Formats: sequence, structure tokens, C-alpha cells
Amino acid sequence: MPFLSLTSWSLHRLLGPLRWTRWDESTRSQITAAQEQPEHLTLLELPAVLADKGFASLEVCHFHFPETSAAYLTALKQSFQAANVRFYTLLLEYGDISSADEDRRASDIAWIKGWIDIAAIAGAERVRVIAGDAEPSDVQALERSARVIQELGEYASSRGVRVVTENFHSLTSVAGNCLALLEKCEDVLGFTSDYGNFKGSDKFEALAKTIPFSESIHAKAQTDSEGYPDEEEFIRCMEIAKQAGYEGPFTLVYDGPGDMWDGIERVRKLVVPYVTSM
Repeated sequence: MPFLSLTSWSLHRLLGPLRWTRWDESTRSQITAAQEQPEHLTLLELPAVLADKGFASLEVCHFHFPETSAAYLTALKQSFQAANVRFYTLLLEYGDISSADEDRRASDIAWIKGWIDIAAIAGAERVRVIAGDAEPSDVQALERSARVIQELGEYASSRGVRVVTENFHSLTSVAGNCLALLEKCEDVLGFTSDYGNFKGSDKFEALAKTIPFSESIHAKAQTDSEGYPDEEEFIRCMEIAKQAGYEGPFTLVYDGPGDMWDGIERVRKLVVPYVTSM
């Protein structure tokens, strides 16, 4: 049965500094660029807050981790368990495994494996890996990405974690590439469909192709300048999920202006009828 979930991105103005990972061409390595902002709610507190609000799971962006010590990761796992909330996915917001630069690709693979290890300790069920920044027409890049995902999927599986990818960034901006990766990688890869990431006139057709294979849906509404969702557009996406018989989490995504909890609630009201009726 479908259930309510949230991404930490929906609270990104409340959870303290954002620790973005970037590729530094001069050092040929990853760096962390901190975007400072106040912390109104800690990541350790969040599972209990979500449980009180009726959410069953949470997806966490990697840049919301204030640290990755074993003690902190154990405490985070315990916070999920105490709240009876699932740590559904650790969302990696960096990495280009489609790159033709062999050194960059190898470095990013090692970085991703490090986060898979983190996910295993913290109790995350899945790790979302970006398939790549290459152009969607680059067939060789798609092959590179598939080979790496196969490697990462097997690595993660041995640690009790599942690798998923998403219609996120350039390479998977078209449904055909999403489906090709799933076919090439078979059982080691899962998929997340995001309502807001496919663009253009074939957006709904693309969602209809990927949602049947999805283990989670990022229920992202298109919002106006005041943070109110385009209800007609969003409901059309929800209807596609309903017709597909989707039964996983609807992870609410709000990144509009104003109070983030209020924005989340506006999206939630559109999702709840589908959660209770599916």
C-alpha cells in the first residue's frame, strides 16, 4: 500500500548548513563547500518529528549529514528505529559516473562507495546514485554508467543496501535511458521517478514509462511564486501512479518560498486521497 514519506530537501532551510560536494579540477578531487544557514531542527530529531506528523519514511540528502563518525551514524540509525520511521533512501547529490575522464570517474566511484558504507551503518535501505551528467544522446556514456552501476549495485548488495537511480541530471532526463539502465543492470538497480524532473511536452508519457518500475516517487509539485502547487498538473501525475498500481512511498518534495512545513502540507493534501484509496 502506498505511504507518506518526506525528503530532507523539503526542509533544507531548517536543517542547518548544506555541505555541498563539488569536483575541484585543480586538485582533481572532491571538496566540500558549506552553505551556512541556521539549524532549527537537527537530523537526529527529524525522524521523531515526522512520526508525529504521520510520515512512515524519510529520504535524506547526503549534504544534510553534519558528520559521518561511527558514533553519529549509530545514533542516527537509533533515531529512526526509536521513531519507527524507515530510512528509505540516502540521496547522493554528487557524482558523474558517466564521465569519459577515467580518473574523475574512478574518484567518484570511490566517493560513492564510501557513502554506501555510511548508508549501511546508518541503516539506510537504499542509496540514490546519479547516473551521470553526459548528454542523453551519448551512447558510450550510457554504457559507462551501466557498468559502474553494476559494480556499485553489487558492492552495496554485499552491505545490505540497494542502489537506485532517478530521472535526475542530464543522462536520465529521457525515459528511454532510464529504462535502458534498468534493463542493463537488472536486479542490482532500482528506480525513483520524480514528477518534476522530466520536462517538455512528453513529460507525462515519460512518467508513465518509468513509474511502473519505480521503488519510490518524488512527489514534487510545480509551485507558483507564493509556493502554491499547480494542482491540475500534480493530480495528473498522481493519476499516472494510480493507473500503474504503484505501491511504494510518495516522498513529498517542497522547495518553494515561505514556511516549508506549510508548503509540505499543501502538497500532502493532494497526495493523501491517493494514499488512502489506492
